Amino acid sequence: MASHDPRANPADSYLLFGIAMPKVRMITLVVGIALAITLPFMVSNFAVFQMTQVLVYAIAVLGLNLLTGYNGQFSLGHSAFYALGAYTTAIMIDRYEIEYYWTILPAGIVCFIGGFLFGLPALRLEGLYLALATFALAVATPQLLRYEHFEEFTGGVQGIDVFKPDSPISGLNADQYLYFFVLVVGALLILGAWNLVRGRTGRAMIAIRDNPIAASTMGINTSLYKSITFGVSGFYTGIAGALGAIVAEFVAPDSFTFFLSVWFLVGMVVGGLASIPAAIAGGIFILYMPNVSEEVISLFFGNDPSAKALIWVAFGLFLIFTVYVVPNGLAGLIRQGIAKLARRPGA
Repeated sequence: MASHDPRANPADSYLLFGIAMPKVRMITLVVGIALAITLPFMVSNFAVFQMTQVLVYAIAVLGLNLLTGYNGQFSLGHSAFYALGAYTTAIMIDRYEIEYYWTILPAGIVCFIGGFLFGLPALRLEGLYLALATFALAVATPQLLRYEHFEEFTGGVQGIDVFKPDSPISGLNADQYLYFFVLVVGALLILGAWNLVRGRTGRAMIAIRDNPIAASTMGINTSLYKSITFGVSGFYTGIAGALGAIVAEFVAPDSFTFFLSVWFLVGMVVGGLASIPAAIAGGIFILYMPNVSEEVISLFFGNDPSAKALIWVAFGLFLIFTVYVVPNGLAGLIRQGIAKLARRPGA
């Protein structure tokens, strides 16, 4: 008699257009990988640069999603971790002439330590109070980067120039190589997040999010797991910042304002909470949505300079519409569609 695996997902027994759900997920993954590999050879260098930025933002959104979507801690300060990672890489490259690929992991580790230490005093805060504490972190960071006594390292208001690495692979230009470099790093981080949320630590994170009192009753050290989650979230966002510094070739305090934290939050909500693949949709939204809003305004008002002020109005209206129509984000919309179309075998 066949044994029943209690960890098996009941949804795996359903069929979508006659195809088993595990196979559907595998086909989707293969198609996604194929597109990610072939697209850089089909578009311009500027489009490749934009695609690389999408991957960088997706890593940052994934880091925030681990904290908020899976653990229930709200943050408005992830621009600070992004800045810390970016400046760690920029300083190591500019001041100590360390190769860019050796700076990625140290940037993540520095941000993990920073996130873990920030998470310790934040344990007593929840909801809006935690949001205010992280908001203060986001507001203070650009000012610290401008502080005159730190200018020797941070470059002050002038920032630091980071030169784009040359491609060591023949047949790939610098933009294509950097895209694949970020793609590999992002794939490793996505695999790590996937294993994390499905392991013991992930189950503890989700239990704390759903009911912290019940989680504590079951023996879960809520304080430790909250701090670790803050550290891991900072690690992901710091690596995104390090990659972003290399891609943009420049870091300056004005690049890491509180508004960047809001972008990460918006990207996470639009993509979908507690969904790892949704981070890609969040990165796409962050990069392209302002341009789409500008195109919409240009379509209705032409090149009227006074209409430029309406760009953010169009963006706001689109965001309100999205949240109203798709409250669970793109990931939630896809889940609902699959739930309606999927059928049991023989049904």
